[in-house]
Amino acid sequence: MKTFEYGKDDLEIVLRRDSPDYSGLLDYVAGIVKDVRRRGDRALLEYTEKFDKVKLDSLRVGEEQIQEAYSRVDISVIEALEHAHSNIESLHTAQYQRVDSEWSMVVEDGVTAGERMTPVSSVGCYVPGGRAAYPSTLLMTATPAEVVGVERVVVASPPPISDVVLAACKVVGVDEVYMVGGPHGIAALAYGTESVSKVDKIVGPGNKYVTAAKMLVYGEVDIDMPAGPSEVLIVADDSADPEFIASDVMAQAEHDPDAKCVLVTDSKSLVGAVKSLVETQKTSSKRIEIISKSIDNFSIIKTKSISDSLRFANDYAAEHVEIIAKSPDDLSKKIVNAGAIFIGPYSPVAAGDYASGGNHVLPTGGAARFSSQLSVRDYLKSTSVQKITRKGLKSLSKTIRTLAEEEGLMEHSKSVEKRL
Repeated sequence: MKTFEYGKDDLEIVLRRDSPDYSGLLDYVAGIVKDVRRRGDRALLEYTEKFDKVKLDSLRVGEEQIQEAYSRVDISVIEALEHAHSNIESLHTAQYQRVDSEWSMVVEDGVTAGERMTPVSSVGCYVPGGRAAYPSTLLMTATPAEVVGVERVVVASPPPISDVVLAACKVVGVDEVYMVGGPHGIAALAYGTESVSKVDKIVGPGNKYVTAAKMLVYGEVDIDMPAGPSEVLIVADDSADPEFIASDVMAQAEHDPDAKCVLVTDSKSLVGAVKSLVETQKTSSKRIEIISKSIDNFSIIKTKSISDSLRFANDYAAEHVEIIAKSPDDLSKKIVNAGAIFIGPYSPVAAGDYASGGNHVLPTGGAARFSSQLSVRDYLKSTSVQKITRKGLKSLSKTIRTLAEEEGLMEHSKSVEKRL
């Protein structure tokens, strides 16, 4: 836990983050990806036994197994999954209604051009395992695919897949589920094996090995984004409740030892109160080992004004930005770089992680400067549609032929000349 003075201390170390070093990692992961591409299921089974310590005879989870898992999950958890799914579905349906439109315009007389949106045919949803079960990630990645009408939605997750994740598959309506994770799971989704048919796009977060594999297979398939460690930046003033802030720091810290937490405030008293509360609360956490390491990354930026706080927030471009201050709605309009913004004291990141409807697959590591949340747009393709009459082509002819000949592409020019 470190405190910095805005305008006095060098904040580059906070802004830069310690992102994963992919230089040696990519070569290692590339070997796994190539092996899966070459040996298929045999490689998948061997890597699953090696990395997950699980010996499998079959990779696919059958519909009967999904149903059995669903029946074992407590009814209160099923109700929570259904509530969360309903809200996620509602928001993404509203998104879809705003972007799913075929349109065209008359560019000039006889020349019509426009756009048509169509869903990708298949998508692979990667659901991490390891430290915890993540049914929420299944809901966040599979529900938008369901909304836009993706024909084939595939789930890949390291074994053993928990009952609650399989129950979430049933709630969404996913029935093609594979017990395979890590870079070998990404390779299977990208290239296909005897058991796993390849997909067109891969979405979902994972560790640095999964991220490296996604980066390597990009081009063979599309990917959503290379996701890094989770992060929250909280903009607060002296009106903020330090208990709320400390609680949100703890919630972020329990994700991962590399999770990033940042408090930016112009209140000196808030700095001291939050530091004290975090130190006290971390000792009673069930995930104290993870939280203690993550809290080492906790940075507090003391500013002189809320304007400086907002300026730093935009420079940092966090995955999650919370605004707990006076006039939070007005302040939120000044945040232009963020994966998701949570406005006011009763909008914790945890709400967005699970149930408020917005997607929790978000850009990290400063990528919010140029990247966006996972949304229905990620499951759609935009196709240009053009229709030109003879009259329209004649009016374009001189321009087309002049530019084609300037580029030395004489057959382009002739393809227009022949029609006229």
